[in-house]
Amino acid sequence: MQWLRPLHLCVCVNYLTVLECLKGRKNILCLSLTGERPDSPSDRGKSPLGESDPGKSLSGESAESGPEMPKATGGHHHCSHCGKSFTKLGNLNRHERTHRGEKPFQCSHCGKSFNELGYLLIHKRIHSGEKPYHCSKCGMTFTWLGSLKTHERIHTGENPFQCSHCGKNFTQLGNLNRHKRTHTGEKPYHCSQCGKSFKGLMSLKQHERTHTGEKPYHCSQCGKSFRGLMSLKQHERTHTGEKPYHCTMCGKRFTQLKSMKLHGRIHTGEKHYQCSQCGKNFRGLVNLKQHERTHTQEKPYHCSLCGKSFTKLEGLTRHERTHTGGDKTYHCSLCGKRFNRLRHLNKHERIHTNTQEEKTYHCSHCGKTFSQSEDLKAHERIERLCSDLCF
Repeated sequence: MQWLRPLHLCVCVNYLTVLECLKGRKNILCLSLTGERPDSPSDRGKSPLGESDPGKSLSGESAESGPEMPKATGGHHHCSHCGKSFTKLGNLNRHERTHRGEKPFQCSHCGKSFNELGYLLIHKRIHSGEKPYHCSKCGMTFTWLGSLKTHERIHTGENPFQCSHCGKNFTQLGNLNRHKRTHTGEKPYHCSQCGKSFKGLMSLKQHERTHTGEKPYHCSQCGKSFRGLMSLKQHERTHTGEKPYHCTMCGKRFTQLKSMKLHGRIHTGEKHYQCSQCGKNFRGLVNLKQHERTHTQEKPYHCSLCGKSFTKLEGLTRHERTHTGGDKTYHCSLCGKRFNRLRHLNKHERIHTNTQEEKTYHCSHCGKTFSQSEDLKAHERIERLCSDLCF
């Protein structure tokens, strides 16, 4: 009696896997959505970043393969484009997509494409707000394992990456590479819209959104949108009140690491950044860049609604509130009055305190003090007018 041949089930999108099937290997069960058959038990269910992949098979469980697929001569599979060798066919298939530019896995939320399913699944956490990784020290949660590992170095004080030029240490290799460009002056990333160059790819991506008006990152608490992921993270701390960074000199706490570092230079007196036009020195690179625009008259921040341009991002942000009906994010804790600028709130709060210490503006003619600079200026104009009339 003749036994029926095992059923061949092949669900794949990679043409190399299809070719293997067509060569007569009908006893292979191929269920990989990436077109790659698991080569070893340790590799099954792993995403490209080494994380558990919820989409590892159609059934939700690891698909067991048939007989072991024969390896290439010498136990290696070679890339026909660059000659690189791989011990597993799946790794070769994944590598060859980088040459072909193939990205078959697309995000249904934003349309971004990926060359592997694992990367897509991890990317989707940005939209879902899922943060499965928790810091055991402070409880902070993260979307990616790599972000958690980097964050943990804040607690351990570990800075394993050192600059060979100046000896400065960094928690991340990417930060070191970006820092090195401050020594070389290299800006390899260019905006196709305006030609502006950047040291880092993420800086370019965020800049490009000033042209497109895209704000893909949304706050799950209030729905506010942001151009960059870090901007969203910083905003979320306004809801939680979290200030994870503190100054070792005075104890002041900050929501952002860069704010803490910039603050630290007040104690040390450091001003690393110098203007090539006039020689003026600045504590922060952002301050230098903003200053340089006074020489170049550059206004890189454009309103997507009316096209008005600004030299500073804060100027654009304030302007955009005029389109949204005057979004007033700062409110007085004593009377509840709301303001669209922090400095306006600070001025208003002096009305409640109204102590002599709070009156920081002094008239050089009569010594009278005022809580707001505008009041002092108005008073001085009256003083000058009186002087002109009397003499």
